[in-house]
Amino acid sequence: MADNKELELAWEFVNNTNRSIFLTGKAGTGKTTFLHRLKMDCLKRLVVVAPTGVAAINAKGVTIHSFFQMPFGPILPDTDLNASKSFNRKFNKTKIDIIRSMDLLVIDEISMVRADLLDGIDRTLRRFKDRNKVFGGVQVLMIGDLQQLSPVIKESEWHLLKPFYKNGFFFSSHAYQECNAVTIELKHIYRQDNPTFINILNEIRNNVLSEASAAELNKRYIPDFTPEPDAGYISLTTHNNKAEATNITELNKIDGQNRFYQAKVEGKFPEYAYPNNEALELKVGAQVMFVKNDSSPEKRYFNGKIGKVIHLDQDEVIVHCPDDEFSIVTKPEVWENINYTVDKETKAISENKIGSYTQMPLRLAWSITIHKSQGLTFEKAIIDAQGAFAHGQTYVALSRCKSLEGLVLKSKIHSRQIISDANVITFNKNAEANEPDEAVLELSQKNFQLDLIVEMFDFYPFLYPANRILDIYYKNRGSIEGQVETPLLTVKTAITNFLKVSTGFNAQLKELSKTEPLPDISDVIQERFKKAVAYFKDQIETHFVTPLKSFGYTTDNKAIDSDLAKAVDLLEELLAAKLLFFNGLTDGFSSKSFLELRAKSKFFSERQT
Repeated sequence: MADNKELELAWEFVNNTNRSIFLTGKAGTGKTTFLHRLKMDCLKRLVVVAPTGVAAINAKGVTIHSFFQMPFGPILPDTDLNASKSFNRKFNKTKIDIIRSMDLLVIDEISMVRADLLDGIDRTLRRFKDRNKVFGGVQVLMIGDLQQLSPVIKESEWHLLKPFYKNGFFFSSHAYQECNAVTIELKHIYRQDNPTFINILNEIRNNVLSEASAAELNKRYIPDFTPEPDAGYISLTTHNNKAEATNITELNKIDGQNRFYQAKVEGKFPEYAYPNNEALELKVGAQVMFVKNDSSPEKRYFNGKIGKVIHLDQDEVIVHCPDDEFSIVTKPEVWENINYTVDKETKAISENKIGSYTQMPLRLAWSITIHKSQGLTFEKAIIDAQGAFAHGQTYVALSRCKSLEGLVLKSKIHSRQIISDANVITFNKNAEANEPDEAVLELSQKNFQLDLIVEMFDFYPFLYPANRILDIYYKNRGSIEGQVETPLLTVKTAITNFLKVSTGFNAQLKELSKTEPLPDISDVIQERFKKAVAYFKDQIETHFVTPLKSFGYTTDNKAIDSDLAKAVDLLEELLAAKLLFFNGLTDGFSSKSFLELRAKSKFFSERQT
């Protein structure tokens, strides 16, 4: 990936800044690969969500609606999300912990996310993180291609949303307008390598199909084309019933015994997210498509590979693909449904498997809808785009193909079939004109590192539990015995002093950074940082740790005891996090070390709730 400067720029922005990012790019530019690399190697605590069940399973994430507990109807900016009668908005402690400790939210297939849904995400994150920051201060990585499939909005829903939004796309949401996201477009195409074909696809993508390109493309118009039985062509069509009818007709033409393969569903796996037919009917001679990448080390097949069934057994299907020397012995594959939890030991966000779906990774594939083909790659395809009815359909269909030679058109492509939304074209033009460069990256890195240092010396979250303990004590003095007031007043005075000192230090840091390089590599800032750490460590020991040693109480009232315990736990948790940072960074500031330490700490504040 190192040869691709846009991918590396995106990697730097995600990992070394806190800017929100819209990562886009034509079909086949490696957006999905980037996401998988991020999940493996990112130091930030991240959660992956997607708008549909199938997209979520493919991205190894969860759906937006289930994670954020969103209602399915329109989400109006001026209504209370929690008042939705049709939806349970009560978040459990685990979910709240995940949101509070989240650094990065990845939204895959962002082109299908409606504006009001993105604003709903913003409101939920603000509720549990920082209510004064867009997305609650969480960095958001939005991945997708606006020239592909767009959000589904019913007429009645748009009637309600129209007063608040210019259009239904995510970029017209209030949160997106506010978040100052950078747009990075991946330009290197891995799927196709023919410059003529790439040029045609670009023209279609940008709604400027020239006569010369249309003529070149329409050379592939072969109206009465009938592929050889073993040629491995798949037909792409606009409507689901067309694709289903073709597959059933073709299957029925084959003499011979059919066999059914029943999916095995374990735990929680919602029906709408099934990645394949629950009862899969196959015959020897059937054309099939693999619907998952091979999980074995041999990597014999990938999602979208076409082949023909040559043998059926109870628990395996043997498939032969054109141009392969070998046949593929296909066994059931497992799709996992995951949810997220916070690990009690490491405090990291971890993925948990809550359900699985086991089935042959195959489906009948004489025909498939353009919609279902999004994200797939085909060697040979017959495209029937005559009924193209939605933005991006023609582009999605054509861009599935690896080459112009592997493409057959059932109907000619005219520019009128290339339905592109004017809002998308305008947005893309503006984004292209403002693509970030190294200078923007460096400034964003500097601001990110300064923000991390500010976070490290921020003692404001300590006020809530300290005040809460005193408040409970003063209201219930008669029911509480022990040393509460004196140690807590000492701590509270110390917090107030720390806030003054850190405000002064932050102002000084901001001034220094105007002329200094990144804090990571600035000798001047490092020197000031080390002095600040030494000062705060000493002060914490004297005015925090020592007085808290004399703190203690007893009460017979269970409710008071529970309230006090909660506040004391939070105070101790925040103190442990601060000491972890101060002890771990005595030799100087490093954003990488800071993120590693933060991933180990449960560093969040409950003052927002």
